[in-house]
Amino acid sequence: MSCPICGETTVPKYRPFCSRRCADRDLARWLNGSYAVPSEDPEDIEAAIEAASASVEGGGKPH
Repeated sequence: MSCPICGETTVPKYRPFCSRRCADRDLARWLNGSYAVPSEDPEDIEAAIEAASASVEGGGKPH
């Protein structure tokens, strides 16, 4: 089995990764949303448009 981050051979202690570094890189990707799947749901799209419009109208400041 190879590490999904760098392709090196995995180490049982960190499986499915080869090292703590690759495991931490994967965790960081989860935490920053890199693995997010965009929604095709019309309600989600409308909510995103409304939030963007409110942000522009409000001067770009968070609520």
